[in-house]
Amino acid sequence: MRPMIDELELPQVQEIDLLEHRNLAEHRAPGMDGSLLQNLGRSPACLALWGVATGAGALDFAEQLDAKFRTGQPVSFIADIVEDTEIERMVIDDLRFQELAGKPARAAFALTLREHIEPAEPAAAAPLDGDLLEDARGLVDGLVDGLDFGFDFASGLERFVGPLQGLLQRLRQLNQGTAPNGG
Repeated sequence: MRPMIDELELPQVQEIDLLEHRNLAEHRAPGMDGSLLQNLGRSPACLALWGVATGAGALDFAEQLDAKFRTGQPVSFIADIVEDTEIERMVIDDLRFQELAGKPARAAFALTLREHIEPAEPAAAAPLDGDLLEDARGLVDGLVDGLDFGFDFASGLERFVGPLQGLLQRLRQLNQGTAPNGG
């Protein structure tokens, strides 16, 4: 079976490497020899392959593969090496092309694919306890009443603006070593 990405057949694939990695956490117990390993599942599989497109359709193939890369969307990948791994969708993580000098209508390509795993749906949030919700409403209502007082306080400070500006002017004059007028 020739490798395929969606409906695009990958020509003359020379090599396919599949890397799967299991995440293990090591826990050392005090006073014991050895350690315990906890299986945290596996990381998404990574697949690297390279091949050569030749002939009149080489440029068209390169454009189609590049378009799939640029969308960033998961694609289906079919090859003998991944049949038993139960990988359904992959994302093209890296794509490289190389034109071969002196060889018209020939392009080498290298792909890195990473397994796409659909994120799990978040669990529904439990409804808030009715008493807790009422307490929160009471706090917000008290806060709003306090804001009304804040406006009165801010407007009441306006009568102090003039005297405080005069005080600030006298302090600057003292700092510069000159005596204020009339003093």
